[in-house]
Amino acid sequence: MNTTETAKDNSGVHFVLQGKGGVGKSFISAILAQYFRSTGRPVYCFDTDPVNATFAQYDGLEAEHINVLKRGVINEKQFDTLVEFLCTRPGVCVVDTGATTFVPLWNYMLENEIVGFLAARNRRPFIHSVVTGGQAMSDTLNGFAKVAATSGEKNIVVWLNEYFGEIQGKDGRGFEELKVAQEQAERVLGTVTIRERNHHTFGDDVKEMLQRRLTFDAAIQSEQFSLVSKQRLAIVRRDLFDQLNTLAIV
Repeated sequence: MNTTETAKDNSGVHFVLQGKGGVGKSFISAILAQYFRSTGRPVYCFDTDPVNATFAQYDGLEAEHINVLKRGVINEKQFDTLVEFLCTRPGVCVVDTGATTFVPLWNYMLENEIVGFLAARNRRPFIHSVVTGGQAMSDTLNGFAKVAATSGEKNIVVWLNEYFGEIQGKDGRGFEELKVAQEQAERVLGTVTIRERNHHTFGDDVKEMLQRRLTFDAAIQSEQFSLVSKQRLAIVRRDLFDQLNTLAIV
């Protein structure tokens, strides 16, 4: 496809951004790709992580690895190629980023006014930020705050990943009641919760699926999972997809 053309539809471009590594960005990117495929739309996936290109390893998603390294250093200008791809693909685009590309990519997007650039070319940009419980909660909240404070748009979807623990303040307040969430509420389109479930059943099944880099469909069809394990994976998928259905991102 000629990269000078502009996409004819008004589909979304979804960036999964968080400066903290190991908090589920690639899993969320995979969820988004599977969800949009379930709606019947063409989906194009991109992985910009120069260190751990996990998203590109998922069977069936065909994520394209965009090399943003030049002589061992991230070259922001190489993001130009990615943005041109995003402007020309006739469907939904999902972009997974690594911790090392978080700051340079977001700075690039701000300096070059990429959100407005995409919107002017019939591409609806969305930012997906991960907040997790446990020891990484403070770091992920800071990452969310950095993006939200500079976005200027109501286009942020916050993913609340409870795998490492509940997301709440010292006084028991949930995410929506936290000061940072209230300060940035006008920029948050909605939230999706990756719920904490029984680690010995649901947790093990999801972990095995992720380790094998399988989609929900592939895992459920695989003979390597028991019938009950497949049932649990179907429950998790339904829950996530139902939450995404409530958001205006399609």
